[in-house]
Amino acid sequence: MRPMEKRKLGSQGLVVSAMGLGCMGMSQGYGVADEAESVATLNRAVELGIDFFDTADVYGNNRNEDLVGRVLKPFRDRIVIATKFGNIFGPGGKRSVNGRPEYVRSACEGSLKRLGVDHVDLYYQHRVDPNVPIEDTVGAMADLVRHGKVRYLGMSEASAATIRRAHTVHPITALQSEYSIWTRDYEDEVIPTLRNLGIGFVPFSPLGRGMLSATIRSVDELSEGDMRALISPRFERENFERNLRVVDQLKQIADEKKITPSQLALAWVLAQGKDIVPIPGTKRRTYLEENVAAASVSLSKGDLARIEQVAPKGFAAGARYYDMRPVNI
Repeated sequence: MRPMEKRKLGSQGLVVSAMGLGCMGMSQGYGVADEAESVATLNRAVELGIDFFDTADVYGNNRNEDLVGRVLKPFRDRIVIATKFGNIFGPGGKRSVNGRPEYVRSACEGSLKRLGVDHVDLYYQHRVDPNVPIEDTVGAMADLVRHGKVRYLGMSEASAATIRRAHTVHPITALQSEYSIWTRDYEDEVIPTLRNLGIGFVPFSPLGRGMLSATIRSVDELSEGDMRALISPRFERENFERNLRVVDQLKQIADEKKITPSQLALAWVLAQGKDIVPIPGTKRRTYLEENVAAASVSLSKGDLARIEQVAPKGFAAGARYYDMRPVNI
């Protein structure tokens, strides 16, 4: 396996491995947690050349930051840690968003303590708070940069207009949002805006929440409480079966190239621009190694055209969330 490519993320000087590791699933969302395997996966990621690790205060109710900080402490001087603030889940799973300046400061202090670090490399607003001017939120984030607690600023699932407003307050280094073969709405306005402003793009769920791996053959295979069935209509039975038919056509392309469907999906994302750094999430070494190998896959213009033919933009059956109100604000 050749060394992991490096990519510039934004135009403020941040350079990271071409693929990062999303750590959320190690603490929530995708079945039962396995801490020993998660620890081994984090260590293996460093061995394979990944230096970009993504977490958030809300993942596992703070537990994910604890895990990431503890395991990666020996490698602190050669890795980039990204975390997020702003999503709050209350009793019964009710979500709220907090972008008030005073909360920004307290949330950062909490993340620094749990991660066991003196600064966060990339600090994202997890979701835009519609009740707080973005200038106020980013102003508080900029103060964290000035005080040395944060190096670079990011946003997540924000609209092009909000990104432009935020960027006038302090340079935004990266936007993290969902992007994959089956989620391409950000191509219309957001990605062109990012490129115009010199902001990098960090796609989460580049494997379509596992759908594009072609390993899930029925919604009945999802474990009880699996977040995918709870948050996305794409995992309703009828939509799932329609989506699976397209995934099977993608699998045929992957088979012909002697790669896995996951590797095809990740190679597609990587081919969309050198300013894009996907963060596929996994809590198992086997999937991690499979994903990392995708960084060595080259897709020809013919390959990309064929993928577009069988899985055109907007093909996915069902919205990506039941409630789309918190995104694209």
